Amino acid sequence: MIRHLIWETDGVLFDTRPAITYAISQSLNEMGYVIPLNLVDDLARKSLDDCVDTLAIRFKLDPAILRQRSAERYRQIPPQRQPPFPGASEVCAWIAAQGGLNLMVTARKVDSTRALLAAHGLDSLFADIYSAEQGYPCKPDPAILLAALRKHALSSAETMMICRGESDIQAGQAAGMATCLFGAARAASQPVLRVKDYRELLAYLQNW
Repeated sequence: MIRHLIWETDGVLFDTRPAITYAISQSLNEMGYVIPLNLVDDLARKSLDDCVDTLAIRFKLDPAILRQRSAERYRQIPPQRQPPFPGASEVCAWIAAQGGLNLMVTARKVDSTRALLAAHGLDSLFADIYSAEQGYPCKPDPAILLAALRKHALSSAETMMICRGESDIQAGQAAGMATCLFGAARAASQPVLRVKDYRELLAYLQNW
């Protein structure tokens, strides 16, 4: 039985990509370069890092400068404009109501993650946040997941990671937990479950 869920922030719990791609597009505009927002969005769907690198090459920019300018622009966008995906809040609430834990494992900084959770009334549903800024190696290394399991004495067999891509699935599998791939992303590794709507995940958990 799955009793606990481990979430990622961007593109898994919260639909932050529109805000991030807008920040990148606006940063380029402010630097004198014009590119349609939909082209930035298409690049960002694959990888934000690759998006910035591709645009930096296209406009002959230092990618570090574009990242810095985009991050500054992104911080001006309030978390209220970056909502959770439909149905995600209901899944979190159901897990908490069953006595399980929702944990956050993210590449985002802890403070900005807390701001997103608080802005949408989800902070009380999350027991802990684990961030790359705390020194954990990047996924697919499972260290950050194993740390979460150890601290809260969770059984990996009762824990599922909600994933957005290949490295997440590999990390979850290496930590011995089930994985659920959310969205339309493709992955070579096989998750336990694929969903495009969190109502599917809720039904799966309720019927386990």
